[in-house]
Amino acid sequence: MAEVPDADHDVEAARQRVAGLARLLERIASRHGFTLGDWDALSALQRSGPPYERSPKELAKAVGVTSGTMSIRIDRLAAARLTERAPARTDGRSRPIRLTGKGRRRWQAATAERTQLEATLTHQALTSTELQELNLLLAKLLAAFEERFGTAPVRGPGQADQPSL
Repeated sequence: MAEVPDADHDVEAARQRVAGLARLLERIASRHGFTLGDWDALSALQRSGPPYERSPKELAKAVGVTSGTMSIRIDRLAAARLTERAPARTDGRSRPIRLTGKGRRRWQAATAERTQLEATLTHQALTSTELQELNLLLAKLLAAFEERFGTAPVRGPGQADQPSL
């Protein structure tokens, strides 16, 4: 890396590979008409269980974004009829966001495709032992980053180390 001569080439290579995997997953999301951020929001609603709704504030916290970012996602998902505003739970100032039937079907289709593809490609590339080692190493790396920057957003109740589906 001539542009940054003091950068650790192995660290940069690992970061680029992890980012590359994330970008490839974005292609699956786009085939289903949403971004990875949309997928995260839909996943958080799905994980909430029936009636598949959360307040905008709860949703933003669940996916680890600001309320402004979440507002943009909510508007985009509502325009695509993947979510809708539910009746207010209490005083009417904050109406929960609810996953629609169409949203659940699209989320389920995208998630089924992604998890099947991930499993197939991962098991073609790595042995079971290598996959276990990779998970241990990634957990160790994530812990070091979280020690410095704070805990990464939890993707579900008690699932801090589980991927978003």
